[in-house]
Amino acid sequence: MEYRFSEIEKKWQERWEKDKAFRRVEDPNKKKFYMLEMFPYPSGKLHMGHVRNYSIGDVIARYKTMQGYNVLHPMGWDAFGLPAENAAIAHQIHPSTWTWDNINNMREQLKGLGISYDWEREVATCHPSYYRWTQWMFLQFFKRGLAYKKRAFVNWCPSCSTVLANEQVVNGHCERCGTLVGKKDLEQWFFKITDYAERLLRDIDRLTGWPEKVKVMQQNWIGRSEGAMVNFKVEGSDETITVFTTRPDTIYGVTYMVLAPEHPLVLKLVEGTEHEGDVRAFIDKMQYMNEITRTSEETEKEGVFIGRYAINPVNGQRVPLYIANYVLLDYGTGAVMGVPAHDQRDFDFATKYGLPIVPVIKPEDDSVDVHNLKEAFEGQGIMINSGPFNGLSNQEAMQRIIEYMEEKGIGKRRVSYRLRDWLISRQRYWGAPIPIVYCDKCGIVPVPEEQLPVILPTDVTFTGKGQSVLAESKSFVNTTCPQCGGPARRETDTMDTFVCSSFYFLRFTDPKNTEAPFSRENAEYWMPVDQYVGGVEHAILHLLYARFFTKVLYDMGLCPVDEPFTNLLTQGMVLKDGSKMSKSKGNVVSPEDIVAKYGADTARLFILFAAPPEKDLEWSDQGVEGCYRFLNRVWRLVNECKDACKHYVRGEKPANLSEQDKKLRYVVHNTIKRVTVDIEERFNFNTAISAIMEMVNAIHQYKEKVDEAEQNMAVLGEAITHLLLLLAPFAPHIAEELWEVTGHEGSIHAQPWPVYDLQALVQEEVEMVVQVNGKVRDRMMVPAEASQQEVQDMALNLSKIRNLIKGKSVVKVIVVPKKLVNIVVK
Repeated sequence: MEYRFSEIEKKWQERWEKDKAFRRVEDPNKKKFYMLEMFPYPSGKLHMGHVRNYSIGDVIARYKTMQGYNVLHPMGWDAFGLPAENAAIAHQIHPSTWTWDNINNMREQLKGLGISYDWEREVATCHPSYYRWTQWMFLQFFKRGLAYKKRAFVNWCPSCSTVLANEQVVNGHCERCGTLVGKKDLEQWFFKITDYAERLLRDIDRLTGWPEKVKVMQQNWIGRSEGAMVNFKVEGSDETITVFTTRPDTIYGVTYMVLAPEHPLVLKLVEGTEHEGDVRAFIDKMQYMNEITRTSEETEKEGVFIGRYAINPVNGQRVPLYIANYVLLDYGTGAVMGVPAHDQRDFDFATKYGLPIVPVIKPEDDSVDVHNLKEAFEGQGIMINSGPFNGLSNQEAMQRIIEYMEEKGIGKRRVSYRLRDWLISRQRYWGAPIPIVYCDKCGIVPVPEEQLPVILPTDVTFTGKGQSVLAESKSFVNTTCPQCGGPARRETDTMDTFVCSSFYFLRFTDPKNTEAPFSRENAEYWMPVDQYVGGVEHAILHLLYARFFTKVLYDMGLCPVDEPFTNLLTQGMVLKDGSKMSKSKGNVVSPEDIVAKYGADTARLFILFAAPPEKDLEWSDQGVEGCYRFLNRVWRLVNECKDACKHYVRGEKPANLSEQDKKLRYVVHNTIKRVTVDIEERFNFNTAISAIMEMVNAIHQYKEKVDEAEQNMAVLGEAITHLLLLLAPFAPHIAEELWEVTGHEGSIHAQPWPVYDLQALVQEEVEMVVQVNGKVRDRMMVPAEASQQEVQDMALNLSKIRNLIKGKSVVKVIVVPKKLVNIVVK
């Protein structure tokens, strides 16, 4: 009866693959369930975070299958990206070779965990059959005016002479060579996600199956603000500076203005003046300070006067123009108005540089002397120093001032968003090429759809230096114009990998389609994803971009839904010694080692048992050992009782029940109820497994308490049968093997999920613990429906308890229904 997990797991994995057990096809006669975990980057090896993510998804998929759903559970690879290029540079291996080797390895690891994936639907974003549709998506966005090109600042390493993605910049330095990273102004491609800002924000309210924290993160990222756009003329020129403000009521208090150092007007305004040198030096300094540092509360606010003035449009006052570190070009308009009396950041800046502080709002009760401020007054109040608006509440003045500016043509009401357009250009090789060519005669020309995919060339060399690898491939760059047939040059930027992952869930519905990214018919059957599982670190970018793509495809009439994911579960991290597993900390636990030593079922069971899925999980070697011992216990118990299953027929209630039979049936059916609720309603897999463990204890107790000759084989068979069915989603291999051992036919995962018997949950009597001052002193049987007062009286009348509390005063009696009574005495 030895539990040979390696033989068992190999046997069933091979059987599942041979029988195509998890292959799914569209079936309009069956209700569907689309279960999806975020697909991984093929780094080469699974980590414990992967094991947790995929085990969670597999429990749900197997449970829903047993409930009778047609469950789509696919897997693929988010396979483009920077690590492959770094590997190519470090090991002189082609990114394609490195990536596909990793995919093959990780696929086998996932199969080794027994995850119920339909591998016939596998996709890899680096395969031409997939990135053909990534490029097709770009063309649809381009046709609809949602893809455009403009200049933008990017990270630039002067030593490597190359553009770096944000993830290649570590503490302000190039991860390749350690050189301080600056900024460079280049032409870049963007997706106009701002056109969808209002819908993306509004529809968050529909995401009732998402964690509240994720919805709040998206709301804050989109960042809707109501206010006004105001135009300030630059003195002595035809230039106008436009600012967005949420506080138009403070416009009379503007005493200076600040432009982002990168603002295109700055150098134009200082060219040839005595301030040009200082301004250029400050701009150069800012190129080596990242946005997070520049805008941090801890960073000292620094600026430089550029020698020019703007005119406040409401009162004609001259206000000096500065550039400063805390204003960013891509936030708002890249210019802000300084109102030091009513904004603390502006107050600090004005105080540092000796700028005027003019109050325009005072509190109604005059509790603050706004003419002698020690800090900014940021509260509500009455307007002062504001011309015709004096005496109004600042709330009323807001609306009146906007109306005034619109009448005078100096400003207008505006809703603004923190959300910026999505920069998709990447100056690297291992990504989907942008399907655009440049013709001296025709300009920017999209590649015709019938010419897709634009294939990545293989004649490339990776050195880590110089311009984009694609730009050095003459066979790739030199082409003909699709419009005029003349010589043309291909775009050498590739797309952000988030583009690839923004529609993969739709491709899974129809992965072999060669005529379209997916058929609407298949999407109508499978979409939306019913349950999505992944890390909270993707709360903003991936999840927001996926929502954006889905809405665009919905507007095009291709996708039947405009929100991709009905329910979202963000699982916590796997920690060891209190911190995230990492090689640098030396606290990594290898899934392969755990599977080799204990088996996949043990690894899965522990990762699901140790903590609720949304919480961080602390790794415990003792916990793994405990789960392994539990599965061994199940193995022995079921083998001992296997003949009992022949006496039980599902759907038939055992007869001639003794009190011990009734107690066991109560535990069995209460466990069915608990596990079902824990999976269906709460995803509390840890408490579901705990309930199954308690059920195993109850079966053991039944076997120990009841003589073998008096054991009801139908009751015992019922218990063993339901134990295996409940365990199946969590530990699928051992459940399959024991299902076969007990004489059942077919796969356990094709069996209907058990339904609890309400009559079995009716208890005539329950055993309750009796405590005195928290220590167990006795036990008693009480009627299941007894009131609290009746239970209390019974406990106080127990002879053992009477002796223990004799001569003492009873302070209170605590009754936990059907569990315990605690008598507190002094």
